[in-house]
Amino acid sequence: MSVAVVFDSAGTLLRTYRVARDLLHDQMLSEVETTTLTFGDEARVLVVLHLHSRDVIEAPEDQLLSEFFLERSVGFGVACSRRVIPAEEVAEILYTDKHARVGDMQACIRQVWSCCKRESIVTMNSGVILNMDLSRIEFTVTTGGRPFDGAREAVSELHRMGVPAYIASGDRVAKLERMGDYLGIPRERVYGVATPSMKARIVEDLKEQYDRVVMVGDAINDLNAFRKADLAVLTEQQSDCKPDILYTTADRVIHNVSEVPGLVAELLAETTESGKSATI
Repeated sequence: MSVAVVFDSAGTLLRTYRVARDLLHDQMLSEVETTTLTFGDEARVLVVLHLHSRDVIEAPEDQLLSEFFLERSVGFGVACSRRVIPAEEVAEILYTDKHARVGDMQACIRQVWSCCKRESIVTMNSGVILNMDLSRIEFTVTTGGRPFDGAREAVSELHRMGVPAYIASGDRVAKLERMGDYLGIPRERVYGVATPSMKARIVEDLKEQYDRVVMVGDAINDLNAFRKADLAVLTEQQSDCKPDILYTTADRVIHNVSEVPGLVAELLAETTESGKSATI
């Protein structure tokens, strides 16, 4: 029997530090779950930006972010939202906003970097949360992370078992490809800027290629993919404070990514036994 495993990235393969700057209330939010923050209001959209942190740090702090995006031709992807919103509507707000400034994003980057600077392997990603009803940028956000201890070994063990590993995440592709290189996941198996519906579609597509598909995730944006997977695995390695619906939907709950190969071995064994019973 053929099996494939799909991993979310932040909070699943990566120990992630997340910071958001609340522009409406002029305050910093540390260790915030950006997907939960986004899902807290159906008007919010989490937007991943295709930019480098160093370019933001070097820009004038008083410059409008929208002007910075236009000057640098910064592209974007919608990573998470509760409702379907056309890309052109997102772009209209992103490139015309008159509230968020470069300094707001710089503050996020500096705070994440202060947490991650001692890590040997670090990935950083920045974005914004738009409020479509308010027609403005509501939060600037930055995430930084390192692979969980055991993540690389877990992927290697899956590959030794003949089980391919995939990544489906809302993070930008370039960042994920570098992490995939480190973990040993080929770039053609890495899917970036994946919304919740896209993650579910990726699982569905893989089910046409494999007998069983396992989805491993940690947040509400993995819920749709959980529902499509043959085995939904919720990991608490980042945090055990999650919406109840994730627990009721997941088939298994783990505390460490290193447990995944064992679950896959169980799945393979159960299928083999059921096959033998059917033959008898």
